[in-house]
Amino acid sequence: MTMKPKAKKFRIRRSSEAQEATADAGLLVNEARTARPSAASPSETHPKPSEPAAPQQPPMAGQVSSAAQVAGETDMDAIRKEGLTGRQLRMARRVAQKHGLAPTSDFDAVRLLRVKGIDPFQRTNMLELVKPEGTETVADKPEARVQLPQTMELKKEQLPSTELANPAERRANEIMKIQRELAGRRRKKQLLLLSRLTAFVFLPTLLAGYYFYAVATPMFSTKSEFLILKNDGGGATPGFLAGSPFATAQDAIAVQSYLQSKDAMLRLDSDVGFKSHFTAEDIDPIQRLTENPSNEEAYKLYKRHVEIGFDPTEGVIRMEIMAADPQVATEFSEALIGYAEERVDNLSLRKRSNAVSDADQGLLDAEVSRRAALEKLVRLQQDTNAVDPDAQIASLRAQINTYELQIQEKRLQLAALLDNPRPNKAKVDGASGDIGRLEALLVQLNSRMVSATTGENSLAEKAAQIKLAQADLATRDLMLQTALQTLEQARRDASSQARYLTTSVKPVASEDPSYPRKFENTVLAFLIFGGIYLMISLTASILREQVSS
Repeated sequence: MTMKPKAKKFRIRRSSEAQEATADAGLLVNEARTARPSAASPSETHPKPSEPAAPQQPPMAGQVSSAAQVAGETDMDAIRKEGLTGRQLRMARRVAQKHGLAPTSDFDAVRLLRVKGIDPFQRTNMLELVKPEGTETVADKPEARVQLPQTMELKKEQLPSTELANPAERRANEIMKIQRELAGRRRKKQLLLLSRLTAFVFLPTLLAGYYFYAVATPMFSTKSEFLILKNDGGGATPGFLAGSPFATAQDAIAVQSYLQSKDAMLRLDSDVGFKSHFTAEDIDPIQRLTENPSNEEAYKLYKRHVEIGFDPTEGVIRMEIMAADPQVATEFSEALIGYAEERVDNLSLRKRSNAVSDADQGLLDAEVSRRAALEKLVRLQQDTNAVDPDAQIASLRAQINTYELQIQEKRLQLAALLDNPRPNKAKVDGASGDIGRLEALLVQLNSRMVSATTGENSLAEKAAQIKLAQADLATRDLMLQTALQTLEQARRDASSQARYLTTSVKPVASEDPSYPRKFENTVLAFLIFGGIYLMISLTASILREQVSS
């Protein structure tokens, strides 16, 4: 029974010759399958003696092909049985055309190439396909190519072929091969990534951890806290910010800046020996100063080992000193606190001294002014020959009033005498004389009174000048009294401390080292190296993408 070959659909269209070759290959395979059982059973191959022999057919007459043509068709039949794909057949045709062959079909192209000893499926460079005429490359020479084994004649006693005739299985094998290649490429990339991470991240982190755990000199930390308070003074009216941390915030910031300055470092070195402590041989090379360090190098180390912070909400200055010896760290802390206290005293010293000097000068000016006012008053009194001009004017007014009353009485007496029919002449003359004398005296007093109240040299003018001089003298007395009080207050403030420093947490020597923090510093080094590697790799990938695009 002959079954029709079942061909699956492919996206690649084949030529008519390829379709005919495929159909012929299917027929040959079916014939081989049908003929294989007859060859396998010996009972069928050898006829039984009882059965009659088959009649012999007469020889067939017709056109006989040549031996070369029969061998070529036999080779093409073997090539068809290899199960080549359409892509391989097209490649073979292109290679045959490149070598100047004229194949009748794709299978014939494979046969002709193999006859010449050329592998039709060997990949070639695109530049080799296009070459100038008259040039011969190394690949064109048969001995320079990698030759495949030649096809052999199919014998009956052979093992089953390892090549898969089913295209689906061949496709699955190719996919698995590609997957294996991708997995190998992925493993290679992972190994490269691991090597880069080891070189740029893990190894530097290991070196940093070795330094922190085995090489770094342990540093002892001494912490202290102090604050600056303001002395308002007894009886003084406190300000709006008196007693709050903001009242001394400027002084605290000034003290913090001074303790972090190079001046404080130089003074600490001269008093306690800051440079000599950090140039000792028992300190590791990274934290140790050189033999004769400069002030800039020592100040850079000073800023790393002396940390000072100010909390404006509480008004507290926190200080931490690090040294290789806990006793030395305590000495450094106590010395810096003493420098801060001196600085606080010096901040208000100039103000207090200026206040005392200003009070002394104000008292001296008040005394001079009072003396001048008193001399002016005495001079006016001497010029007027009267101690009190107002009293003189009041005395004249009293005399005038008295004499005016006496004149009125005399005039009444004279009128009473004249009312008599026979007045006494002597009494009338005496009363008239008294009235005349009193009027003359009254006129004299009035003239003195007029001269005392009008004119530049009048008693009224002199009295006004004396009053002004007395008022000036009273003002100078008051100014002198105020200057005396100001001087007394300035001297009292100068003798007392306006701002003073109090230590809330005294420095105490620690027993265990505080630095380096081995685990934390190692983790920090790992993060730093990892971040640097990540930034460099991202930058390199971005640049590579920009260049490739």
